[in-house]
Amino acid sequence: MKKIYKPTSDYAFFHEPYLDLVPDDGDLLQHLRDIQTETADLIAGLTEEQLNYSYDEGKWTIKDILVHLSDCERIFIYRATRCARGDKTDLPGFDEALFAGNANANKREINDIMKELEAFRVASIVFIDTLDEDALSRTGTANGYPISTRLIANHIYGHHRHHLNIIKQQYLQ
Repeated sequence: MKKIYKPTSDYAFFHEPYLDLVPDDGDLLQHLRDIQTETADLIAGLTEEQLNYSYDEGKWTIKDILVHLSDCERIFIYRATRCARGDKTDLPGFDEALFAGNANANKREINDIMKELEAFRVASIVFIDTLDEDALSRTGTANGYPISTRLIANHIYGHHRHHLNIIKQQYLQ
């Protein structure tokens, strides 16, 4: 299996907490598969009330978080594609709160939300698996900060793990 290790430098400070959640074994593609399965298994047993629960005023529901993961994966893979293909254009940032506020997650069926997340994950894994070391090492910028294809690929896992940990700690205790 292809090894994709975490970047060791040349990334903005705010990526660090996410990268800390990525295992150091280089088995990123397998970890991306496994966390998707872990998420599906966790969500499968939840009621609609649990899925629409917010633990505090202004906090997202579990459905909001899952749609957020899909939205971010779309953007992250777009950025990774631009970097992998050698595009040095400074890519714009995005307002995750705006996206979540307009996603209507709580009006959607959980099966639909999970199908969307699964579709993006499968597509992400297929794309990342096509990248050679040169493509993984290519760099660019997003929102004025340095990025690399390798960083983004690892960030996808760390971001998902971060939110899955929040679901477990804040919503399912």
